[in-house]
Amino acid sequence: MKKHTYKGVVVPMITPVTTEGEIDTHAIEKIIQLFASCHVSPLLMGTTGEGNSVSVEQGKQVVEAAVKSVPTGSDMVIYAGLNGCSTRDHIQMAETYKQLGADVIVATLPSYYALTDEQMYSYYKTLADNIKAPLMLYNIKATTHMSIPLEVIHRLSQHPNIVGLKDSERDPERLKEAIALSKATPGFSYFCGWAAQSANSLLESADGIVPSTGNFVPQMFTDLYEAAMRGDKETAQKLQEETDEIARIYQANRTLGQSLAALKVMMGTKDLCGPDMLSPLTRLTLEEEQEIILKTP
Repeated sequence: MKKHTYKGVVVPMITPVTTEGEIDTHAIEKIIQLFASCHVSPLLMGTTGEGNSVSVEQGKQVVEAAVKSVPTGSDMVIYAGLNGCSTRDHIQMAETYKQLGADVIVATLPSYYALTDEQMYSYYKTLADNIKAPLMLYNIKATTHMSIPLEVIHRLSQHPNIVGLKDSERDPERLKEAIALSKATPGFSYFCGWAAQSANSLLESADGIVPSTGNFVPQMFTDLYEAAMRGDKETAQKLQEETDEIARIYQANRTLGQSLAALKVMMGTKDLCGPDMLSPLTRLTLEEEQEIILKTP
């Protein structure tokens, strides 16, 4: 059976911005170079990257800055997320991102309307038929309020331009079934977007993981991945527990949007980015930020 092309650690990169709400390209350069040194790849403008708050022009800036920052000879793969609800715009965005150097396009469901199974299938097939870059499906019920059924994913996995699934749905049984689907489908990778299941999913033969905490400790997830690949369950589970502890610093008792602001504060302790967010999200209070700084290892 043909091996899957896409695998490894893909970090859903934060989108660094200035206090004026402009893209901080210098911060992107620092983050990309850190990721390259740890042999992880970025997912630009995903959920952690405030994708739906990034304008069309800003999206171009993010992709261009990331591509330019990749060191010569790096094995980094640039995954670029689509945002908004217009299929026509998505096709145009995908073409632009590909021209700027993105390697893979990643698409969540347009989420304003509740979609039928057939509408979900049609959306992804339309994208796959009309874009030249490889396409990855992205299932995240927490934000789209819809779950792409595995039967629909199976149908889509047969499309020659659809190369995998990033699944962030927190359902243990679905995780196992999706991995089994991927294992049985040449050229269709499974990436676990449920960070707390990183080790378990890899030990169950997932191709890769997409942990937001990797923005802060990318090397730990590289080590976790490598341990799982060599069957070292003890080390993989130990690293899982350690990264879970770090995740709790910015996630516990916060909404998703607040947790992203807290993650930027943590990254600021390493001089990787500032604490500002794209509207409608906002930075935390100074008191909250100081509390996070004190807890950050």
